[in-house]
Amino acid sequence: MGELSSTEAGDVRQRVVTWQDPLVGAALARDLSGLEYLLAIAEGRVPGAPIAALLGMSVRSVERGQVAFGLDVGEHLYNPIGSVHGGVFCTLLDSAMGCAVHSSLDRGQAYTTLELKVNIVRALTVSTPDVTATGQVVSAGRRVATASGQITGPDGTLYAHATTTCLIFDARGTSEPARRRENGHGR
Repeated sequence: MGELSSTEAGDVRQRVVTWQDPLVGAALARDLSGLEYLLAIAEGRVPGAPIAALLGMSVRSVERGQVAFGLDVGEHLYNPIGSVHGGVFCTLLDSAMGCAVHSSLDRGQAYTTLELKVNIVRALTVSTPDVTATGQVVSAGRRVATASGQITGPDGTLYAHATTTCLIFDARGTSEPARRRENGHGR
């Protein structure tokens, strides 16, 4: 039936992943601007996201409205047909674009992804051991922000490009009507 024996399948590989409590960093995010928070992660003063440790992603650069992530490409990211899984492309781009939006937020604001559109234009394998995903804000309003992103290799080869729409909200959970009541406006 075409099945491989364990000898034919090759050596078993193993990957060990360690991370820190993600809720510690999340609590700090409420008291910093988005840019301050992401710079603290990039500088190692605040723990990064566990998903970054799992996939092998790292923050390469942070500035207001633009964030770049690096990814060490390895077999552990492969799909069954021998190239990096499409979900990895999506995760990497969602992280870069979402963090670009986050970098533009004021203290007390948060965001969540509403929509993600990814175009994978080239397969990615270990023959390209390192890629960069860059996200940049296209438009930022009071409640909605859009961003674009791309994954490129060291030689500038484009592997994927994407767009996202993010919802911006109050991280402290206080709604606008409740804030008006607290300030003596409205019922």
